[in-house]
Amino acid sequence: QVQLVESGGGLVQAGGSLRLSCVASGRTFSTLTMGWFRQAPGKERECVAAIMWSGGTTLYTDSVKGRFTISRDNAKNTVYLQMNSLKPEDTAVYYCAAEGRLRVEILNRNKYHYWGQGTQVTVSS
Repeated sequence: QVQLVESGGGLVQAGGSLRLSCVASGRTFSTLTMGWFRQAPGKERECVAAIMWSGGTTLYTDSVKGRFTISRDNAKNTVYLQMNSLKPEDTAVYYCAAEGRLRVEILNRNKYHYWGQGTQVTVSS
């Protein structure tokens, strides 16, 4: 079983920045592919970024490319999402997700078994 705890959400003005963190426990972190997802009211949960367990390959959804950066620190069992140039449409609950040794479709939410409780990000205009 993997436990995930997110932090770092909050209220920020458009154009500002936030960094989300997610600490994982219960499994060797270096074997986990990690994803950041978000869900706005009335919308489906979408993956914004993911980082593979092996090699550190990263993928992003088009709407955040060039603005968001996912990274991981295996020594700290932590994955980060640095969010710059935030827009009101980035407002959502952001979730961290994990799956063991996932190599394919890493932006697909159905591939992840483990989820955090979420952290709210609100971007004001």
